Amino acid sequence: MTELASLQNHQIRLAARPVGMTKRDNWQFTTEAVGEPVEGGVLVKTLCLSLDPAMRGWMNEGKSYIAPVEIGEVMRAGGIGKVVASNDARFAPGDLVTGGLGVQEYRQFTPMEIKRQGISRIDLRMGSITQWLNVLGMPGMTGYFGLMDVGQPKEGDVVVVSGASGAVGQTVGQLAKIKGCRVVGIAGGKAKCDFVVNELGFDACIDYKNEDVRAGLKEHCPEGIDIYFDNVGGEILDHVLARLRRKARIIICGAISQYNATTAVQGPKNYLSLLVNRARMEGIVVFDYADRYPVAIAELAGYLKDGRLKSREDVVLGLDTFPESLVKLFTGENFGKLVLQVSAE
Repeated sequence: MTELASLQNHQIRLAARPVGMTKRDNWQFTTEAVGEPVEGGVLVKTLCLSLDPAMRGWMNEGKSYIAPVEIGEVMRAGGIGKVVASNDARFAPGDLVTGGLGVQEYRQFTPMEIKRQGISRIDLRMGSITQWLNVLGMPGMTGYFGLMDVGQPKEGDVVVVSGASGAVGQTVGQLAKIKGCRVVGIAGGKAKCDFVVNELGFDACIDYKNEDVRAGLKEHCPEGIDIYFDNVGGEILDHVLARLRRKARIIICGAISQYNATTAVQGPKNYLSLLVNRARMEGIVVFDYADRYPVAIAELAGYLKDGRLKSREDVVLGLDTFPESLVKLFTGENFGKLVLQVSAE
């Protein structure tokens, strides 16, 4: 393993907590020697990283469902990598693995970190590398357990999904259709709405950038909404609350419209609709379901194989582009699951 000593690991660390939208100045670019894995550890080379809206929240100081990234720490990110060297019998050089790799070219894992970061092998017979970061990865798991466990869909339910063309929204809408629901998406721009309807099979899609969302919900959900999968928060959440049916379920997955706000987060004004309609609103944090990921992966991989589920990824190239690529999530520039390709392999 002497050749490992010559390898250099390029990393991106959090230099300062952002106010509003992240900027390149929020990041520090560092280089350090790679070295050999410790006893019982593994060395993984990063191939691709998952870029997710949640990353913006991890940069903030304060209590949340997961500890914030500390100043000077390598930015947290999930990804797919290749085992370069291993002192763990469960992993061999060349194995493809998924887990918390961080925004860097290589990562050394101790035995404890292998468990903590969820390092596990992936099977390309079930899906491609980018699909393992999308429908078979964290976004797919979020969509699956949010819809199935929190939303509890029944055949004939009317399901509305915001951020419909994004990573989580794709899986939610298609899965709801598979389960026999009527599905209405909300997305930004004609191209994304056309994709959601024509490629993913949603029944309708409302273009929030060019259409009146309130009028669109009235048109496409005339008898009300049974399930709302919320990825955006803000004003759209209020429009949905005004159209709930009795015993409706709202899944709070994210609030991308609020993540870069420099003022207090805008809460729902129409929350009393929950009382009137005996409805409930519940949050989903995907890590709570980690022990059940294999069940969801197996089911979703089956849908991918038989063509009932599609997976669209937007791949950007180069570790150095991370600061600008992350911003795309909040400007709507990405089309599908945003993936950062770190290695040319």
